[in-house]
Formats: sequence, C-alpha cells, structure tokens
Amino acid sequence: MVDAKLVQLVGFVFDRAIKNPHQIVHTVISSAKGSNIAVSNKNRFINGLRTKKNRMTSEKERLGYALGLNIAKNLQETGFESFDYDAFTSALEDHYSRAELKLSVEEVNDTLKNAMAKIQAEKHGPVLEEGVKFLEENAKRDEVNVTASGLQYRVMKSGDGKSPSPTDQVTTHYHGSLLDGTVFDSSVNRNSPATFPVNGVIQGWQEALPMMKVGDKWELFIPYNLAYGENGAGGSIPPFATLIFEVELLSIN
Repeated sequence: MVDAKLVQLVGFVFDRAIKNPHQIVHTVISSAKGSNIAVSNKNRFINGLRTKKNRMTSEKERLGYALGLNIAKNLQETGFESFDYDAFTSALEDHYSRAELKLSVEEVNDTLKNAMAKIQAEKHGPVLEEGVKFLEENAKRDEVNVTASGLQYRVMKSGDGKSPSPTDQVTTHYHGSLLDGTVFDSSVNRNSPATFPVNGVIQGWQEALPMMKVGDKWELFIPYNLAYGENGAGGSIPPFATLIFEVELLSIN
C-alpha cells in the first residue's frame, strides 16, 4: 500500500496540471491496479491536493492569513457572527485601491451603531426585560414618584436646606445596587462621603439632585437610559441595567 505521504505528493504533482482533482482520482486508482502499488483511500489523495492550497508559502500569505484570523476573532468576540463575506472583502479592496466607496462615512457609522445595538439587545435582553418589568410594578407603589423621563424616586427623609443647581458641587452619601441586591458602589460602606459636580454624574442623578434639598434622603430607581446605558460600567454594572440608589444630600459646596 502506498504511504500516505507519497499519495499526498502525487496529489501535489497532479495539482499543477489540472484544476479539478476529482476528475483524475479514478484514473490514478485504475492505473495502480495490477501493480505492486495500491491506492486504497482516494480521500488521502484529494487531501494532498487540498493541503497544497492551504499552505502559506510566502511571508505575505502568512501575514494576510494572520490578519484575517485576528480580525475574525475580534469580530466574533464582539458578536458579529453573520454578515456578507463578499461585501467584507469588497470593502477591503475598495479601501486599499482607493476606489469609490459604496457607503458614506455617515452610513458606515449608522450601520455599525445599529448592528452593535442589536447585538447588545440580543445578548442582554433578559437584563433589559427585567428592568422594564421592575419599573412597571414599582411605579404602582403609592410612595413612588415618576418623572417625565422615567426616573422613579421615593422620599426616605426630608431636609430643609437649599437645592443645588446643575453647576454646583455637592457632597453626598450613597448606596448603589442592582435589582438583585448586588452592591456595586457605596460611599456608606466606605464611610467616606463623595463630592462631585451635579452635572458630572449619570443623567438620573443630574435630574434628581436639583429636586432634592440638603438633608433629603431619596431612593432612586434609575432606568438604564438614565444610568450607564447600553454599555454598562466596568464589570460590575452590566449593559441595560436598571439601578437603585439611596442618596443623601449632605451639603452644597
């Protein structure tokens, strides 16, 4: 029986002469009959032809293949599992050949933005759905107030001080958690009040703080679009997360 490596070598030779290896497989096998050489597995022969085509023989080929793998891995990790490969390679060719682009910069940005939003929504749909359901039920509580933006708050303690403006610096104590009770940040636990500008925090806080007075303590229920949005924050706040804060306004600085 012919060694597998020799069968592959024969495949390499025939590959130089024809484009379709399947057309000669049976011819090679027939020629081998009656001699002391027997080709028992035509798949090995065909693999010899295919292996040559898969070999990266030059530095440019290896670099191109490495770049392609790296891009594919990054795209897959981002969530791009299905798209038009022909259009993808067409974009590469158009860019490097400086040809007229088929999409404007605005169209490219809008397409990518919409695609990323869809990927995020599919991936984090349960978190988004949980937040929507929670806020719907929470809004039915008598002690909960709902603003036009969708921000919800409950007054825990009333003060009699002044209210800050959007440009003021304020000092607060706060305790932030996810809907499952996971605490992601807490000045209370650190025993260290936080000072910051009113207009330097998330939208939910920017809306709530000017409505509060020094001495107030409120519980805020903040929809994802008034919190950290579609991206989340670090590893502790997932995308589309509804957040709960207990906020005490200590002073205006």
